Amino acid sequence: MQSAEQSKNDTPAARRKQRLRWVFLGPNGIRAGWGIVVFIAAFMAVNFCVSKLLHFFFGHIPHSATDLSMPTFYLGECSLLICLAGAVAVVSTIERRSILSFGLQGSAGWARFAGGLICGFGAISLVVLIFLQMHLLTLDPPSTHGATLWTHGIAWGGAFLLVALAEESALRGYLQYTLTRGVGFWWGALLLSILFGGLHGSNPGETPVGLISAGGFGIVLCLSLWYTGSLFWAIGFHAAWDWGQSYFYGTSDSGTLLETRLYTAHPLGNILLSGGKTGPEGSLLVLVLLVVMGLAMWLWWGRRTTSPFSGSGWRPARTGNREPRFFSKATR
Repeated sequence: MQSAEQSKNDTPAARRKQRLRWVFLGPNGIRAGWGIVVFIAAFMAVNFCVSKLLHFFFGHIPHSATDLSMPTFYLGECSLLICLAGAVAVVSTIERRSILSFGLQGSAGWARFAGGLICGFGAISLVVLIFLQMHLLTLDPPSTHGATLWTHGIAWGGAFLLVALAEESALRGYLQYTLTRGVGFWWGALLLSILFGGLHGSNPGETPVGLISAGGFGIVLCLSLWYTGSLFWAIGFHAAWDWGQSYFYGTSDSGTLLETRLYTAHPLGNILLSGGKTGPEGSLLVLVLLVVMGLAMWLWWGRRTTSPFSGSGWRPARTGNREPRFFSKATR
């Protein structure tokens, strides 16, 4: 004879509940597709509210991709971070995980961030040096001096740190971790890197080579996530590359220049090599740099570490090993 518990679980209502749970829950919690849907919906909801507030207080705000003034830059990146933080807070609450569990944890975080800063500034400096030696670029002397040089440098450093934190968290944070559970790490990395490159298409001075370079940078930064399990190195590299490119050397970035910069760069010669109005990222030589970076990362990390995403894939820990809130006992 069936026990009372078995009979209770075999009722039509119980079977419907089990089917509903199967639709939304997999072996590792809420299914990846639904998690991404909730994340995007939460981001759009928070973005709608933030946009209304900004318009109420500041009126029309130029897009930060076309107006690279410092106030616009800070306002745009801070609002994006608020939207991302709100969206991650929603999904992490539902999944009962820490809001920092998607690439922003780890005892070696600061060391990796510092390493990323050094590598990022070193990489753009190497590119500029090669361009100078090949007569693909000239640099005007510094346009600022004294205290102004330092204050502008620090201010733009903070701005590009916000850019790096926002873009890495958006495309290699929750979305990358969740796609890893759904389709695997490298398929997720490929999809998000294509998206990363495609998003640059709205920039006024972007070219096909620039779009490919942006996608290639996405792959390389995903490689750092694969080896380290965190976003800290990628955030440091991204911030230092952008700061060195746009402020320190004053090169164009997708056709735009900062209103204040240290040096001012002028491209020369074949635009496929100099990047033209796109800047260094529009040069075919940067694609060579990306290949060299990938090889260097493999030599530095690949032989010494085992990726936390390898094998059976990433298995995120939940707080207290409980079910997502939508399916907790309190809601049944």
